[in-house]
Amino acid sequence: MLLIYTGKITNRLRYIFEHIFKNLLGVNMHITADKEEFLQFEGAKLNYSSRRFEDELFFYASPLLFERGIKQQRLKVEDYKNTKIFFIAKNNSHLPFDPFAASFYLLSRYEEYLPSEKDRFGRFKPENSVAFKHHFLHLPVIDMWVKLLADLLQNLYPGLPINPKKYRFIPTYDIDLAYSYKHKGFLRNLGSMLKDMVQFRKDLVIERLKVLAGLLPDPYDTYEWQFTLHSQYDLKPVYFFLLGEYGPYDKNIAISTPAYQELIQTIGDWYEVGIHPSFASNQDSRKLAVELSILSRLLKKDVKKNRQHFIKLQMPETYQNLIELDVQDDYTMGYASHIGFRAGTASSFYFYDLSLEIKTTLRIFPFAVMDVTLQHYQKIPAHKALDTLKKLIDAVRNVNGVFISLWHNHSLSNTHGWEDWREVYEEMIKYALPDKNNLYK
Repeated sequence: MLLIYTGKITNRLRYIFEHIFKNLLGVNMHITADKEEFLQFEGAKLNYSSRRFEDELFFYASPLLFERGIKQQRLKVEDYKNTKIFFIAKNNSHLPFDPFAASFYLLSRYEEYLPSEKDRFGRFKPENSVAFKHHFLHLPVIDMWVKLLADLLQNLYPGLPINPKKYRFIPTYDIDLAYSYKHKGFLRNLGSMLKDMVQFRKDLVIERLKVLAGLLPDPYDTYEWQFTLHSQYDLKPVYFFLLGEYGPYDKNIAISTPAYQELIQTIGDWYEVGIHPSFASNQDSRKLAVELSILSRLLKKDVKKNRQHFIKLQMPETYQNLIELDVQDDYTMGYASHIGFRAGTASSFYFYDLSLEIKTTLRIFPFAVMDVTLQHYQKIPAHKALDTLKKLIDAVRNVNGVFISLWHNHSLSNTHGWEDWREVYEEMIKYALPDKNNLYK
């Protein structure tokens, strides 16, 4: 067992130490505020306070984990061993920074509670984050710091059992537009066709008519290809379905459509399915409850997974609403406009609610990359995208993290602006597979 001493045990401190040592390193640990107990203990021990006692593992404790409430933090960011560090330490700390305070700052999304300019959808702008400003958004820094901790523990206490997690890959899909033309009804198709005609998009008019006549498959109906891919590479994806009423940012086909219900039920028979709440539900949480109920009835089981449409995440209200509806897993943690690690990690973690100062039951699964980010926001051409993806996967694999990708059925169509991206996706999958199955090894 690892005995940890600190002058005061707080919810923040217990949360981050349990996450790092129990969840990530598999280390059995106990926290004490009893100095005599700590000094007399003869096993592996860690001192998290303002000064070292003897020759134990010592980390200078910054004030953050002992505070309550939210205030502007002065963060000095420095380079250290191929990563970035902040909450710089003193008093002969074993590392030149406080990895526990720094990890808590990122995981709790502390900076997202502070006043800042939002984007046009009311989202926290990545440009306002410490990771973007100091050029480490592409690094899972928390997992890198944990590796440094593990090395220190093994050097000082070689007898302490450490059981770190293993690298995993989870492909996920958001179904915002289940079909391009089919099952949308006469009026929607007529309106869209007239719009294409006004814009002189004769190719789309002809394609729409052929699909509706049954002469061509719907370009967004890529599900059979996905299923073949999952079977070939032994993948266990997660799907998120948009069920909200039609609106400015919610344009899926109606959930009352039998074909859409059948699609959801078919996918639910094979893979895990979660809710993709409508954009409108951000203004009315009752809509989310209704949508969740509809999906649960369709699948004949409780739905426990969520990813926000448009990656719309408001701290802490979004997560509080999900917890109230008994959602257990959220896959929203990432940015729409930038790839990388919004919370500084490639590992799942429990949401800590700073407004209530408690660890919650909601587990967060951060995604590292979205197809639209590469193609639309960052304007990376398909033939160059794989190099970007490989670097991201390598960063996750090097820290035994979980690489989570976010793709859409329509981006796998190889049409409508997504030419060649299907090949990019399959190559990404082959590269992201665990070592024993990796086709690049």
